[in-house]
Amino acid sequence: MNPSYRRFLHAVVALALAWASASAAEPNSSNNHPYSGPAAATPKPMQVLLVTGCDYPGHAWPLTAPVLAQGLRADPRADVRVVEDAGFLDSAALDRYQVVVLHYMNWMTPGPGEAARANLKRFVEHGGGLVMVHFACGAFLEWPEFVNLAGRVWNPQLRAHDPLGPFKVTITQPEHPIMQGLQPFETEDELYTCLDGKVPIEVLAKATSKVDHKDYPMAFVLNVGKGRVFHSPLGHDVKAFNPAVLELFRRGTAWAAGMPPMP
Repeated sequence: MNPSYRRFLHAVVALALAWASASAAEPNSSNNHPYSGPAAATPKPMQVLLVTGCDYPGHAWPLTAPVLAQGLRADPRADVRVVEDAGFLDSAALDRYQVVVLHYMNWMTPGPGEAARANLKRFVEHGGGLVMVHFACGAFLEWPEFVNLAGRVWNPQLRAHDPLGPFKVTITQPEHPIMQGLQPFETEDELYTCLDGKVPIEVLAKATSKVDHKDYPMAFVLNVGKGRVFHSPLGHDVKAFNPAVLELFRRGTAWAAGMPPMP
């Protein structure tokens, strides 16, 4: 056989084999498994819903909510979604999340309604986590049962807080999973003295008022049904969300979600 013709045959066979291999690898548009593009990313194990969008005018949630969200995202397990409508609490989609972070207070504004409140209560009692941030303790004043979720709520009859300024937060339960390894820290914030309620809580951190020289809780936890609640009145403004405070909320969020906190 002519050597040139032999090389030609080899080239034809090689092209035929390559075409057959490529055809087998390509999706068949006539089958029941259409091509769906690149594989979707694996969902993160901690789905966090940050509810904001309304607050007392002195609390600039459009500035603080992004800072808080970014701080929570420092936990690589956390997928944080921010919603600016508390009416989302009425959605069946609430069950897609492990924890709700409430950075919200319906100041001079109607709350999300009875159905949303009942859905949040059900969510926590059935094992969902709840994190309360700063003036969230004043949300839902029209809902007497809210104290059973929050542990402590704003009582307008009490002195609200010390003047905005620096104070020291000390650790009272260093062995609690949220607090392990955390050191006392200085912050510049409103030291809340207005929290009220008789629901049993476990105080994790406290601060001493410069006005009345009494100790007040700066972080505490409680269990509600199968759910966990972490509550801290810290977080007045962007400056108040310093690295130590963000770490506290990041750890508290993981714990409320039923996961071990990460430093």
